[in-house]
Amino acid sequence: MADFALEAGCGCVRVCGVDEVGRGPWAGPVVAAAVILDRGWDAAGVDDSKRLTAAARRRLRREIEAHAEIGMGQASVCEIDRLNILNAALLAMRRAVTDLVRLPECALVDGNRLPDLPCPAEAVPRGDARSLSIAAASIVAKVERDRLMAGLAGEFPGYGWERNAGYGTPEHAAALERLGVTPHHRRSFAPVARRLAGAAAE
Repeated sequence: MADFALEAGCGCVRVCGVDEVGRGPWAGPVVAAAVILDRGWDAAGVDDSKRLTAAARRRLRREIEAHAEIGMGQASVCEIDRLNILNAALLAMRRAVTDLVRLPECALVDGNRLPDLPCPAEAVPRGDARSLSIAAASIVAKVERDRLMAGLAGEFPGYGWERNAGYGTPEHAAALERLGVTPHHRRSFAPVARRLAGAAAE
């Protein structure tokens, strides 16, 4: 169960949790959040975003906003294709931290790789299940990315992005074959690259 033990162990007050969402999808940006929680808040219900329903994530996002400082960052599809998804995710996390109004004294980053940050940082494997700050960041990032993908679904109907958030579901795969590649698809990802190659061969 996530708690504030890792934050307390940093030995400073302004500790941010950092997480990203969207490494796996075929379409859309990768989105990261950096969250400095008020440790006086009991943070009831805050957990790894993957364990929560969409409705619970939206409700908790509103509560987190009332009890935290939040920074947001993205890496675009073009950056994903140019840098690769890992480096793009690290870039989005750096942008989230630097988006905070004041830089943190230290950062707890989900995973085993650290972005280049302007503050001391610690990589925390499975951090969204261990640190409340990272869990909060996972919720904020997930809600924001889902909102972005729902908006893109209105511009590019038929792919089901409002439901699948750009992940490679059967619905998305069928639409990719039927409708083709959009500007929001990641051309470096194999299913999209195959569709482009097939279209070029026709």
